[in-house]
Amino acid sequence: MKRHVANLLDQALQAMRANGELAQDLELPEIQVERARDRAHGDYAANTAMLLAKRAGRNPRDLAATIRAHLPTSDVISGVEVAGPGFLNFTLTPAARHAAVRTALSEGRNYGKSNIGHGHSVHIEFVSANPTGPLHVGHGRGAAFGDALASVLEAGGYTVHREYYVNDAGRQMDILAISLWLRYLEAAGELVAFPSKGYQGDYIKSHAAQLLNADGEKHVQPFAKLKEGLPADGDQPNGDAEAYLDCMIHRAKQLLGESSYQRVLDFALSAILGDIKEDLAAFGVTYHSYFSERELADNGHIEAAIDKLANAGQTYTAEGALWFRASAFGDDKDRVLRRENGLTTYFAADIAYHLNKLERGYNTLIDVWGADHHGYVPRVKASLQALGRNPSELDVRLVQFAILYRGGEKLPMSTRSGEFVTLRELREEVGKDAARFFYVMRRSEQHMDFDLDLAKSESADNPVYYCQYAHARVCSVFRQLSERNLEFDRDQGLTALPRLDTEHESIVLDLIGRYPEIVEAAAIAREPHQLAQYLRELAASLHTYYNAVPFIVEDSELRNARLALIEATRQILANGLGILGVDAPERM
Repeated sequence: MKRHVANLLDQALQAMRANGELAQDLELPEIQVERARDRAHGDYAANTAMLLAKRAGRNPRDLAATIRAHLPTSDVISGVEVAGPGFLNFTLTPAARHAAVRTALSEGRNYGKSNIGHGHSVHIEFVSANPTGPLHVGHGRGAAFGDALASVLEAGGYTVHREYYVNDAGRQMDILAISLWLRYLEAAGELVAFPSKGYQGDYIKSHAAQLLNADGEKHVQPFAKLKEGLPADGDQPNGDAEAYLDCMIHRAKQLLGESSYQRVLDFALSAILGDIKEDLAAFGVTYHSYFSERELADNGHIEAAIDKLANAGQTYTAEGALWFRASAFGDDKDRVLRRENGLTTYFAADIAYHLNKLERGYNTLIDVWGADHHGYVPRVKASLQALGRNPSELDVRLVQFAILYRGGEKLPMSTRSGEFVTLRELREEVGKDAARFFYVMRRSEQHMDFDLDLAKSESADNPVYYCQYAHARVCSVFRQLSERNLEFDRDQGLTALPRLDTEHESIVLDLIGRYPEIVEAAAIAREPHQLAQYLRELAASLHTYYNAVPFIVEDSELRNARLALIEATRQILANGLGILGVDAPERM
């Protein structure tokens, strides 16, 4: 309907231009049509006259009146008024408002979908947590947001590819390997002094026991031999915890040999990545592909990306390292691609990965990152620009960390120490639906306090319960209908929609018509929280309607009209919750 109103305005402006009321070379503004904030002012409002007035040298209200006079007639518009400083307010006909109910019932699960993104492919990479431990509640927000965003885009007609980037290379993998191997030695009976900077969680012990069960004592080496020549750990006087850990990793590689060490590392990676995939699937998140960082190096993609930058004249050597001229493209300083020890940086791998995604033919790349990575955005965009790509092809969505509270107390979060609440624990405590809905209720970049007690409550204060209960309530009405040996006559209900004349019914009708606009707006803005907020409003209107008006009345026309209205509401709740990855139960 917004597009219809915008088209009417465009036709009016073109007519004014054709008859000389607007100059032929006058630049016309982009037509903006929004839902009226106050229903007393109609259904839609446009500020076209106000945007055009200055450049046309006209009074905004007078110009608005002229535009109104040139508007084509429309079967779905009952009136257009000039309001305030020059707004044009459009009011829909009752038939147009009723048409949304008819469309919702006829299209069912497809109601609200659009084709605005047709022919546009989007690659969305989200979560991509380091495979060094279980997913925690912070990762959960990125998972819920990324998956909901992908689904909103799909509802908008975009072709979407979901991908998880596996950081399976570099020092963190060595820390994982040494952590698991030391716990493996413990399980085999060795007395081990575990390094302070190793991964401390019990999950490491569990996977170490699995390795011992799978391989026996094949990888056992005396811990005393491992300790030979190592510096002091960080918990000792003058100790350096990180240097100690690096020396221990180097020594472990010598003792185990390449084959045995790689087996330990691969076992740890496979076990933890398996846990991550299992947790995500239980959270309702699946991917089209998992992309390995290690393969970027093995297949020569990193070196190829560096060569392309060098051939473009965007690299230089200083202090024994190879640098990218990032500052020439808006970054605050230049960035190292290859250290003086010959090893490439994480940044070099990221350049190669983003170039690889673009070369796969996607029109847009969306990365969902933690807010602590905000400083990384300009350097990645700089690299794309240096490689001859448009940096706007990359859209980075930052997700603020979620702070978890139970009983009013903040819960700890530290992956290295092992003190954190896992996503699995959160799901088991509050359920997948509550967790996902809470995570997407507000903009991803906004701070979030996650109240476990609220998420578990069965009250109107719990937004996911409130929305699901609205859906279940409608289902209960139809069960009651059946128990009374009555049937829903949809055709009669649609014909009788003009009889719905209460304020409650008018509000619900309004919201039903808004749903496709909300989905489209959420897809364009890439903000699934818009849909979550709309569903809360729709649920509230349904509950208010339910409490104010009986649905199963003797008058069959009125009964079926009201049933048509609430069935359309139920369908929208199911559709919207489904996009957010939340179930729509029939009983609660």
